[in-house]
Amino acid sequence: MRDYHISKHNSFYAVGLSYKKADAEVRGKFSLDVPAIDHILGKAKEIGIDGLLAISTCNRTELYGFAQHPYQLIKLLCDETNGTVEEFQEVAYVYKNHDAISHMFKVGTGLDSQILGDFEIISQIKQGFYRSKKQEMANPFLERLCNSVIQASKRIKNETELSSGATSVAFASVKYILDNVDDISNKNILLFGTGKIGRNTCENLVKHSNNSHITLINRTREKAEDIAGKFQLTVKDYGDLQTEIRKTDILVVATGAQLPTVSKALIYPKKPLLILDLSVPKNVSDDVKELDNVTLVHLDELSQITDETLAKRKEYVPKAEAIIEKVKKDFLKWLETRKFAPVINALKDKLNMMKAEEIDFQTKKIEGFDQIQAEIISDRIIQKITKQFANHLKSNEVDTDDSLELIQKVFQLELHSK
Repeated sequence: MRDYHISKHNSFYAVGLSYKKADAEVRGKFSLDVPAIDHILGKAKEIGIDGLLAISTCNRTELYGFAQHPYQLIKLLCDETNGTVEEFQEVAYVYKNHDAISHMFKVGTGLDSQILGDFEIISQIKQGFYRSKKQEMANPFLERLCNSVIQASKRIKNETELSSGATSVAFASVKYILDNVDDISNKNILLFGTGKIGRNTCENLVKHSNNSHITLINRTREKAEDIAGKFQLTVKDYGDLQTEIRKTDILVVATGAQLPTVSKALIYPKKPLLILDLSVPKNVSDDVKELDNVTLVHLDELSQITDETLAKRKEYVPKAEAIIEKVKKDFLKWLETRKFAPVINALKDKLNMMKAEEIDFQTKKIEGFDQIQAEIISDRIIQKITKQFANHLKSNEVDTDDSLELIQKVFQLELHSK
């Protein structure tokens, strides 16, 4: 497979880490919030990187961009996070050119998700692209690539059942509670944090447990009240967190904080308590494990819960891969065309110049020379010649770079566009 370059000096790279090799603690060190992403994009612009996209979720942090060497991107990430280059290299992956393109398709369509078919990631790619565009770090290549990945994701959603059935972190957490807690409808449940996972968990809890003893706490009370209103749940102030934790039987932590928000000091040590930490970085401090009355389960363990839904989803993987191949092929065709368009345009200009000179010469030489007919015939011949060259360059059997160089030499072309 040929490498696809946008410029002669830079290659397209995907560098990152995910749940596959990095545990929650390591992923936490490399997680990026919106200000950090904006800062990375700004720094990349300063050092002359042309085009960069950053995504960071609880399962992965990745940079997609153009560089002379992937270390430029790795350094940008490590400088902005709490992780070191050494730690990153232990768990990281680096993909180049065609492999980087394939990787983004796999990620964006849920085939690389911790829970197969989880399409949450596509909204992260959309948001990442929006941030890049805002910072003027989204070139036509990245725009076309992101749009192609979004298109593949939509088609897989509509044409396969890869994302059918309730299989998400929120569902897995509720499944864990239902499987491990007796008499759930009489237990007190406290949900701390009302981000996306928190909201989905809340909805699933209400749906599957018939439990009206659910209390919500969020740093911003209004957000908790919005959700509580939908399900007639109780809302308490952030200042009541310790009191409520001591009253509850099940604590679900889904905050987006960069440091732990629940520590051993907040917990009453004489009452059984199940804690589910659905946050990356971890939002429940490790010292909680020292308490005998506490069972602490983290997102990574929950994500390993597999059921018939996942087994069923696997059947649709080949169909999803076929859709990806089709959309990716169209993208690569566009990319190749974009690569040789300047040469074809310059060739057309050169042939038109030859045509104009020749018609001018013949008009002066031949009496009654039909300039209009000569223009029509010449234009058709130029069209056919340039089409022949374009078809030659599109062929998989030829080395495009060598051919482009030869055409430029033979016709002594001057390229004006980038």
